[in-house]
Amino acid sequence: MTASIFSPAQCLGYLAFILGVAAFLQKSDRRLKVLVASESLVYALHFWLLGVPPASANALITAVRTFLSLKLRAAYLSVLFVVLHLCAGLYFAKTPSGWLTVIGSCVSTVAVFQMRGLAMRLMMLFSTGCWLANNILSGSIGGAALESVIAIANATTILRVFYVKKNDGDGINVVNP
Repeated sequence: MTASIFSPAQCLGYLAFILGVAAFLQKSDRRLKVLVASESLVYALHFWLLGVPPASANALITAVRTFLSLKLRAAYLSVLFVVLHLCAGLYFAKTPSGWLTVIGSCVSTVAVFQMRGLAMRLMMLFSTGCWLANNILSGSIGGAALESVIAIANATTILRVFYVKKNDGDGINVVNP
């Protein structure tokens, strides 16, 4: 994980950073999911090049399930992807920090298939916290920065949406505006 700041791995990390921040600034669930899926694809390659297989595998599974969640909302898909994340954990995770990505990925899997609006974003915030802890424990400064900014962006959007819901009674039921 000691790649130079301009290595291909780090450049992919910068792209994931941009996609991740843009994702959690969205009020639209659809735009949020498209950007999260794109970020996850880039993140998977980033972590693979950095030599962090548990994070890479979970990011790749996250990309596939988030793209699928755009068209499908079925409980069986939640179960399928939670099982895939757990299998990736059993195969790749050799340290407790590797399991943090599994936990976070399982929580966000339930969020994208079973939740909408504030509930979905709150669960995704918890997932971000798991990835942040993993990245800090792994010594990934870039990954820790990315997850920190995503957490701030998501929390800011949650507060904005909560404020609208409180004042308008409407909230964030803007699935595909």
